[in-house]
Amino acid sequence: MTESAAQALSILRDPTQFKWYVIPILTLVVYVYANEAQKKNWNVIFAGLTYFALDIFIEIVNSLIFHFTQYAPAWGTPGATAYLLMIGMNIEIFFMFAIVGLVMAKFLPEDKSMRILGIPNRAVFIAFAGAICAAIECALNYTGALTWEYPWWNTGPAAIVIFGGYSLFYTISFKVHDMKQRSSQILAVGSLLALDLILIAIFMGALKWI
Repeated sequence: MTESAAQALSILRDPTQFKWYVIPILTLVVYVYANEAQKKNWNVIFAGLTYFALDIFIEIVNSLIFHFTQYAPAWGTPGATAYLLMIGMNIEIFFMFAIVGLVMAKFLPEDKSMRILGIPNRAVFIAFAGAICAAIECALNYTGALTWEYPWWNTGPAAIVIFGGYSLFYTISFKVHDMKQRSSQILAVGSLLALDLILIAIFMGALKWI
């Protein structure tokens, strides 16, 4: 087991790590969704929830990587936090992913057919959002806040892989955003969240693997 994985494991879901700043951040997340609901921006809300559900899923996968290897997760967050939910996701990241998909969806033009420099606007914003997230993760790794222990993780390949992963998440989120039927959006988001809850109940609750 790597030192960073052991450090993260030592504070995993440790309530003594709690910091009071969690409360105002939670309030801000609730406010963001309440504000969009008040404006009836349901497409934006569903995009945000889709992105959030996808990120929870990949964090479960990351935790399972550590369980089966007992070496390290694909990425870890062993540093200071108010609460470490999973080995690669602290409460601060949790709150950030709860709203980042919603924030990016707010930039989408209403006209889905509009092009930017001849490129479909959705493709432009997917690439833009993916690039920003990849750059942030590389910066976090540089500071040591986000750890990559496997030898294939170095800045070049990491940036490409992260860009691809985030771009996929944004592609799915924007697809849900653009669905014409509200029932389809509810089904998509509901299915993803239900899957997350089932996996958490199995792997965190029953088996205690993550």
